[in-house]
Amino acid sequence: MENAMMEHTLKVEALANGTVIDHIPAGQGRRILKLFRMSESGERIYIGFNLPSRRTGKKDLIKVENITFTPAQANQLALFAPNATVNVIENFKVKEKLTLGVPDTVDGMLTCPNSNCITATEPVETSFRVSEKEGEVRLKCKYCEKTFARDAFAQLR
Repeated sequence: MENAMMEHTLKVEALANGTVIDHIPAGQGRRILKLFRMSESGERIYIGFNLPSRRTGKKDLIKVENITFTPAQANQLALFAPNATVNVIENFKVKEKLTLGVPDTVDGMLTCPNSNCITATEPVETSFRVSEKEGEVRLKCKYCEKTFARDAFAQLR
């Protein structure tokens, strides 16, 4: 039985250079694609949604060619996928495994959910202070000073 399953398994080709983001919570992959504007890069992207995961049951996976994530980008990723793994690939090998940590601030990436915030009507770069309490990520807008749960950010800048 196991051999029969292995014969029917499709494989995605290995990346020569780029970034692999694995163990994304199922359903967050699309948000991350938008967040980092990966589809605008013109580079080849491999995406897997709701893939089987021994750790969490289901996961999303993103492989993007010729784009290397920085530690700062990995920390921004931690807002939506705190347990994801980020591997920087060079010459078909893992060059670096980036450690994720929730950042102290997030600038210019998210849109403030408060429609009365000055960022909704003026060309001002958004800025949020990030806090984490009992595993819940909260973001406080620098301008309107309202605090929001991470899930309030349906829109990305």
